[in-house]
Amino acid sequence: MKIKDRVLLGIISGFTGNIVKTIMDEALLSKKISKRSFRTAAAGVWVNKKSEATNLKGQVLGGLLDFGMAAVGGIGIVHLLSKTGRDYALTKGVLSGITLGSTITALLGALTQNGVKPKDAMSNLSYMATHAVYGAVTSIIITKLGDSSLFDSEPLNNYLSPAKPTTEERKIKVTQN
Repeated sequence: MKIKDRVLLGIISGFTGNIVKTIMDEALLSKKISKRSFRTAAAGVWVNKKSEATNLKGQVLGGLLDFGMAAVGGIGIVHLLSKTGRDYALTKGVLSGITLGSTITALLGALTQNGVKPKDAMSNLSYMATHAVYGAVTSIIITKLGDSSLFDSEPLNNYLSPAKPTTEERKIKVTQN
């Protein structure tokens, strides 16, 4: 059964993409490529001490922000694919994931009270890579679970008449004469 509701599809696909992103983030953290999980950096929005961001309550807080943003991003990618079509969905998803990740990371870093924001290049690069994977997975899930009717939107400019007569209009004019 295919999903016809864009918001529900976005939430499901965003959550699924975020699960993969979180697994990759944890793997990069365990290999010491990244110094902080994205969840910990997100928790820093509400708490200022690293000890608070890394404890269970801080991790839940960061996880809620992370999954909430993933759902919003999933809804956005559904709308993007609805308007532009499913072709090149993987490319559109990767770009959307990187854009969403860059925006969130920049906002997290810009907040002066965030004492657990990542300051090193590798952590930030790992966030970008995991967000690219998030976007790729999210867009694939959207194309697999989304009903075809979601991607058959009318062109935005179909109400404008062409400046020159189309081939069809010329044929009709010739047959009328």
